Amino acid sequence: MAKLYTENFKCYETTKPSEETVKFLLNYSQALTVIDCSKNKLKFEALLN
Repeated sequence: MAKLYTENFKCYETTKPSEETVKFLLNYSQALTVIDCSKNKLKFEALLN
């Protein structure tokens, strides 16, 4: 019933992110902090700007 589409997938283009995108993701990941409250089994994500 399911049809496999991998045969037509041979023609693809590899894309590269722009420099602006890479800088944004690096800055975001550096500013992100995960606060673990193991007593209550909770995790909080804080973005420190």
